[in-house]
Amino acid sequence: MRKNCLALLIAVSLTACQPAAESAANAPAANEAAASASGTTAAAPASISIPTQLGAVTLTTVARGMPNPWALAFLPDGDMLVTERSGALRRVAADGSVSEPIKGVPAVVAEGQGGLLDVVVSPGFASDGLVYLTYAEPGEGKLAGTAAARGRLEGDTLVDVEVIFRQVPKTDSRHHFGSRLVFHGEHLYITMGDRGDRPTAQDLGSHMGTVARIFPDGRVPEDNPFVGQEGAQPETWSYGHRNQQGAALNPWTQVLWTHEHGPKGGDEVNIPQAGRNYGWPIITYGINYSGFPIPEAEGESKEGLEQPHYYWEVSPGVSGMAFYAHERFPAWQRSLFVGSLAQRALIRLSLDEVGNVVGEERLLEAQGWRIRDVRVGPDGAVWALTDETDGRLLRLELKG
Repeated sequence: MRKNCLALLIAVSLTACQPAAESAANAPAANEAAASASGTTAAAPASISIPTQLGAVTLTTVARGMPNPWALAFLPDGDMLVTERSGALRRVAADGSVSEPIKGVPAVVAEGQGGLLDVVVSPGFASDGLVYLTYAEPGEGKLAGTAAARGRLEGDTLVDVEVIFRQVPKTDSRHHFGSRLVFHGEHLYITMGDRGDRPTAQDLGSHMGTVARIFPDGRVPEDNPFVGQEGAQPETWSYGHRNQQGAALNPWTQVLWTHEHGPKGGDEVNIPQAGRNYGWPIITYGINYSGFPIPEAEGESKEGLEQPHYYWEVSPGVSGMAFYAHERFPAWQRSLFVGSLAQRALIRLSLDEVGNVVGEERLLEAQGWRIRDVRVGPDGAVWALTDETDGRLLRLELKG
């Protein structure tokens, strides 16, 4: 465990997972206006050069005009799928053209922090055409919960859509839905939040604040840690998390890493292990937005509860996560890229041979964009989405 001891002149009092920060960036009228600009061919991508610790980087805006894009996935033909929190799934071509919304996407609750969230494609997409989504699923009345669904992409339509996971129970909260999807061999991980109800993250009878592990068709692996335990949800892999909006498979160890929003301070990077309790809200490195301690907190550590692999004393508002292991830019090798919503930057963490964080750099601070997602593309470039009403798809490439 290491912590960020950077000197910051201004403490960020609200992380991006707080409702006020989200709602300000997601006004419905602005979404509708931006959506009307989509479905057109973009002008030629605009590029600028920006300085970084490892040399100049070419920053290209490949597409823009997408309202509050949330996640990005690459297709074998070079196109990309992009989710918008309002519920649209769009196809973006390499030339920056943005499609009309793909049909067949499940209905979502696009309120507060809810909406259409992550998207990944099946490892066997070339043959099965399957697309996986997480989203805030409507329930009875005002209830909603995180869900995962999959469907086969045929042209501009998702067909044979089926829900493969539902968070239990649904609540009327509009906070802390998570969520990211990560394939690992024959399994699929789903990260979630505590839905703004802190104690539920310690309740094995709910999926709140957990990482779930399932088969891609929704079946539960028999070796999950709580299978057969009375009162526990069998899908749960780890618990005691607050709001996990970043996850990726470490390419050198083939182990899942996640990150989560702290409250006021205490954003964390974790390496979730089977059956382990990551402590929220009993232990935390943050405090309440009011400035007072978290009511349930007993300190920063406690026997039997896991410590984060890394944490920030001042919350960047983390979202999106990508390891860099591509051969194209050797200088970026063993980097972990993380989006920052509250501090409006792209964070690059330097890792040593065993995965400890040994350095930190902030990119795109001068641009002032909320970075919602980050991925490493098949081309070796780093790709990112900005969470704005005029959302951008960005490509970053080291020069030389």
